[in-house]
Order: sequence, then C-alpha cells, then structure tokens
Amino acid sequence: MSTSPPTHESQNGGAPLLELKGLSKHFGPVRALTSVDLTVLSGKVTALCGDNGAGKSVTIKTISGLWSPDGGEIVWEGQPVRLHGPRDAEALGITTIYQDLALCDNLDIVQNMFLGHEPLRHGMLDEATMEITARQTLSDLSVTTVRSIRQPVASLSGGQRQSVAVAKAVMSKAKLVIMDEPTAALGVSQTRMVLDLIKTLADRGVAVMLVSHNMNDVFEVADRIAVLYLGRLVTQGPASDYDRSSVVDYMTSGASGRTPAARAAT
Repeated sequence: MSTSPPTHESQNGGAPLLELKGLSKHFGPVRALTSVDLTVLSGKVTALCGDNGAGKSVTIKTISGLWSPDGGEIVWEGQPVRLHGPRDAEALGITTIYQDLALCDNLDIVQNMFLGHEPLRHGMLDEATMEITARQTLSDLSVTTVRSIRQPVASLSGGQRQSVAVAKAVMSKAKLVIMDEPTAALGVSQTRMVLDLIKTLADRGVAVMLVSHNMNDVFEVADRIAVLYLGRLVTQGPASDYDRSSVVDYMTSGASGRTPAARAAT
C-alpha cells in the first residue's frame, strides 16, 4: 500500500519551478521532516498549511538555504541543486519574507529596497536611478498607499511594510517568493492590501508560497494547497479539491474523507 500523499495535480500547470523529492530533516533524534514531496508552479500561489510543529518553518528554511536537508533533494527548474546558504537560494531566484520582514526602520523605503545592492555612478550612490526604480516597482505592484518613497519604514503600516519587502523581492528578480504568515496581526484593510499584492505577484508569473494558518486568506488567494502533518506532507493539489473543513482535517489528523478524491474512493 502506498504511503505517498494524495495528489491532485492541475493538467495545465506546466513544469514545476520547484520540487522537493523525499526531503528529510532531523535535529538529533527529532525528525522534523520525513520524505516530503512538494511541487511549486510558476505563476501559482501554493499555500503551505499545518498546525504548530508540523514542519512548515523547517520546510521554508530548507528551501531558503538556511538548513541543509539530511535526505532527498531539491529540484529547481528541473535540475537538482545543493544550497549552501541563503545566498545560493537568492542567486536562483528564491526570496523568503519572514514575519520580521528584515527591514531597517531607520532607513527610508528606497534605501531598504536597495540595501546591499546600491547602484553607483561615478563612485557615488545613484540616488536618481534608485528613486525611479523604486517608484516604478511599487507602481507595477499597484502599491498606491505610500505617501512618499522617502518616508522612513518605521512610519509605515504593517501592510505597507509587507509591500516594501515584496517590492524588494521583485527588484531582485525573484522567481519564487515565500511569505511566512504575511497577514498575521494585520487589520482588515492591511490584510486586503497584502492579499492583492500576492495575487499581483502570481499574475506576473512569480511563484508564491504562502505559509498561513488563516483559512480565509488561503482560500482567497491559493491556487494549490499542501498540508504538513507531523513532518510529513499528507496532501497537495488544486485548491478547488479542498474546503476549509478538509484542510483542517488534514492539519489536525493527517487525513480527511471530505475531498473529492477521498469521496470517490469510498
């Protein structure tokens, strides 16, 4: 009997951008991930769901190059890759936006977007190019609530801060943006801003991995859903194959009889 998770792949999704094949990770005697097979498609939002301790953080930190897997492989654009650190992941086009956003409150929006990649002209910072590029990037992402691209990040709302972090990823030509609980602690209007931003990224052909406990957010923006349970991926497939109850079933017990595939098998 197969122990692989039920998978319902879209027929027109194209070749995967990222595949995890049999990925495993342990910390001493603790097995954080066990034989995880996960598929991420370009231009699609993949929601990674799971209860606390299910392995979501370990998964995204492994994809981001922070931790090396103990087994299995990471396949990027059809080729197996070994990530020796976050720089390797970033070089491929993988950007991870953690809950702390890694923004510098004492710098303005432009300075944050170019931090570590500042363009020079005649040995001096090319401020004009920085401003033009930052303004255009925010405009392309339909970020319209920022008063000035020169205002300090400390003065921004939570949704605006997420927008700056995403714009920075877009400027680095990210092909996959991983967002860790991006709407946590945000109000209704700020949440709307972030969800619209996620949709815009996918519309631009960028793959988005959304890590979230919020089922409303998941079912609003996700094209695909994957669920981890105790370090194992127990299901993945098109969001249309699930409802909130079935996802919660998988999160809390590792199984569900409420998906179309499960009902058809009975």
